[in-house]
Amino acid sequence: MTGQLKWFAGGILLGAAFLFAVGLVKPIGVSTQFVIADGIVWNLFSDTLVQEDPGSKTGYSSLNAYLDKSGGKYAKNIANPVNYSFIFVLAMVAGAFISSRLGGPKPDRQDRKAPQVWRQRFGEDPLFRYVTVFFAGVLVLFGARLAGGCTSGHMMSGMMQTSLSGYLFALGAFAAAVPTAILVYKRN
Repeated sequence: MTGQLKWFAGGILLGAAFLFAVGLVKPIGVSTQFVIADGIVWNLFSDTLVQEDPGSKTGYSSLNAYLDKSGGKYAKNIANPVNYSFIFVLAMVAGAFISSRLGGPKPDRQDRKAPQVWRQRFGEDPLFRYVTVFFAGVLVLFGARLAGGCTSGHMMSGMMQTSLSGYLFALGAFAAAVPTAILVYKRN
């Protein structure tokens, strides 16, 4: 399959997966599961983070206001993490691993440390890249939670459902990402 057909086939498969998820369960979104994973770890060390609460909408509450919002929805997911969304995120990680073993792209040793475009702009030091990428990821996740959802939820699921906010989010994401990439990589 040529390069052009691979991305096209991948796009069709991704769209089918999103349609399948929306039709059978709910729209796809993953950033909330990072909050749930943090809460699960936090809950291991705290007896008071999540409590059963028959008076709340979900039957659970939390002393943490963020985890208690929506009637304790996040608190419930922390107390009972085996649900569709959490399993979906774990399956994404497993699927990426399986794909890498079954014939996914095989970057050379240098590209595993840093892609060529990064090395051309910032040099060979992998530590600088790892630190930069870590903090960029933290910033993206903070922004996703501030916005109430991530790219997969707002842009991909939202646009598939013809949500105006999904299209506006996509426009904003690209309006910020393209100039940032040009600025960071000093390309024309």
